[in-house]
Amino acid sequence: MRSSVIRRLLHSNEPFVRFKVLTQVLGRTPDSDEVKHLQEEIRVSPRVKHLLSEQEADGRIPYHPYAKWYGAHWVLAVLADMGYPSGDPSLVPLREQVYAWLLGPGHQRRILSSAGRVRRCASQEGNALHALLTLGLADERTEELARRLRQWQWPDGGWNCDKNPAAMTSSFMESLIPLRALALHARLTGNEHSQQAAERAAQIFLKRRLFKRQYDESLMSKDFIKLHYPCYWHYDANFKILVTGRAPGAPKLAHMNAAADVRPNTGNSVWHSMENTR
Repeated sequence: MRSSVIRRLLHSNEPFVRFKVLTQVLGRTPDSDEVKHLQEEIRVSPRVKHLLSEQEADGRIPYHPYAKWYGAHWVLAVLADMGYPSGDPSLVPLREQVYAWLLGPGHQRRILSSAGRVRRCASQEGNALHALLTLGLADERTEELARRLRQWQWPDGGWNCDKNPAAMTSSFMESLIPLRALALHARLTGNEHSQQAAERAAQIFLKRRLFKRQYDESLMSKDFIKLHYPCYWHYDANFKILVTGRAPGAPKLAHMNAAADVRPNTGNSVWHSMENTR
C-alpha cells in the first residue's frame, strides 16, 4: 500500500509534490542531481508563476506583505515550503518588503506584553525566518527575527497572541511555525539558544501527543487530525509530525507517529488545495 502511494505521488503533475516525496520520504539529499532538477521544475512551474505573477517591475508585490494569501510574506513562505531553489535574487524585493514590515516601527508598536508575557502572533516572524533561511535570503536582519522569537517565548515553551491577561498557555497555532523556524536556524547556524528554544517548544506538542488534552486525552479539535495544505499559520498533527521530527533533540518520527496514533482517513481528511491562491 505504502509503495503504491509513493509511486502515485512520484508521478504527480506538481513538481513540488515529487520534491517532497524525494526529500521527506525517500531521503534524497538537496545536493543530488535529481532534487536539483526538480527544483528547477518548481521554479518554472505554473503554480510558481501564478504566485509571482503580481510582481511589479521593481520586483515588489503591490500589497501589504501580510495580505492573505498573496502578499510577499505568504508568497515567500509557500515558495520555501514547495522547494523553490535558494539564492534567487529576484526574490530580494519581496524579502525587503517583509523586513520593512516586521522590523518597522509600526510593527514594533504592536508588540504588547501583559502578565509577564509578550503577546505576539509569532507565526509571522516564524514564517519569515523559515522562508528566508530556506530560500537562501538570510542576512544579519534574519538573526533579529530569531532573537525576537527566543525573547518572546513563554514559560511553557511556546507563543500566544491572546491579549487576555488570563491566557497563560501557549497556542498550538502560534507555536508550531516558530518551532520549525528556530529548529532550522539551529541546524544551519549552530545557534545553541535556538536549539534550546526549539526543544522547549517541541514539548508543548509531545506531552499532548500532538492533538490530545492533557487531563483526559480527548481530541482538542477535529481540524487537528485533518490534512491541510498549505497550512499557512494553521495547525494539524501531520504537519506537526514533520516539524517535530526535524527539531533538535526530538524523538524519531516513527516514535511520534506511534505515540500520536495519527491515521489518515481518506474519507474524512481535508486536503485544501492551493487553488485559492490569488
